[in-house]
Amino acid sequence: MPSAKLTKSSIERLANDGPSDVIFWDEALPGFGLRIKPNGTKSFVVQYRNRTTGRSRRKTIGRHGPLMTVHQARETAKSLLAEVLRGADPVVELRAQRKAPTIADLADRYLEEHAIPKKRPGSVRNDRSMLLRHVLPQIGKLKVFEVRSADLQRLHNSLQRTPYEANRTLALLSKMFSLAIRWDMRMDNPALGIEKFQEQKRQRWLSDGELKRLLSALQSHPNQVAANAIRLQLLTGARIGEVLSARWDDFDLDRSVWIKPSHHTKQKRTEHLPLSSASVALIDQLAKVRREKSDHVSPSARVEGPIRDLKAFWRAVTKAAELQDYRIHDNRHTHASHLVSSGMSLAIVGRLLGHTNPSTTQRYAHLADDPLRAAADVMAAKIS
Repeated sequence: MPSAKLTKSSIERLANDGPSDVIFWDEALPGFGLRIKPNGTKSFVVQYRNRTTGRSRRKTIGRHGPLMTVHQARETAKSLLAEVLRGADPVVELRAQRKAPTIADLADRYLEEHAIPKKRPGSVRNDRSMLLRHVLPQIGKLKVFEVRSADLQRLHNSLQRTPYEANRTLALLSKMFSLAIRWDMRMDNPALGIEKFQEQKRQRWLSDGELKRLLSALQSHPNQVAANAIRLQLLTGARIGEVLSARWDDFDLDRSVWIKPSHHTKQKRTEHLPLSSASVALIDQLAKVRREKSDHVSPSARVEGPIRDLKAFWRAVTKAAELQDYRIHDNRHTHASHLVSSGMSLAIVGRLLGHTNPSTTQRYAHLADDPLRAAADVMAAKIS
């Protein structure tokens, strides 16, 4: 192989008149060279021998031109050759990087090995939705090892108009990267330390008048299977997913208890919920009609198993009841707020709702003043 003192001027004079590539090796730095193709394209290369295997490897540094001068290429070659002396193999490492998993690969593994086996179906659907709508479009093609905290900060900031969604997406990414560490995809979690947006807890529940309109709309709707699911939710304060997944065997009507299986509850533990007489009467009434037809209390008319989606039904009911900005989940708030305002303690209401953290029930604390104020008004009325 020919050699030359590679400088800006000498590189401009060097040429290749043959049918194949020619490499001119630098006289000053062994292993550093200039490759010239028959079409005249000039690129800098570095060649070294793997100290462990003894194999000779060649790596292209870059094409000669305004973006890659001989000085820059020589400094890069020195850095690569220094890595080789320390036992590294830049070519092998580059190949490994090219084959390294992307965020899209991590998302697939997260769903298959963590979410689907360990989370509730509704939570899996939420995770998949966040991945498809937010994560994959922005960082799906990035390698897991190259994602920086700044990348996740930009993603989080892009969702600032929906702070709750932004924070849930950040929490999902944090879990995915903690698993990536366990799966030897990277050494750290870039989601840690990113400040979450402040969230406004919803304070929406129904007044007596609104509740009356909702019950009337439920009575008028032709889908009484769905209507009864909402009635049961209002009576028990349960999450709608728990209601829809409930089976007849989950209810002990002799003891007036709903035994919620751990795989149906948010806290992933079995819960025993005392039932009111109205709840028992409703379940008993439904059982006489449906128990022989389905194992589920709220069976679907279209597919085997329970009802899976109440969105269209809920839109029609809330429209008929003239309710604004009221979600199915807000039925839990309605249940709790009416209990607290009637004099029930926050601790008892929290237990009925399945809250493990007492602070979660504190959003209803101001309603606990209503029965006390009513009691105080008794004496006030006598004095006045």
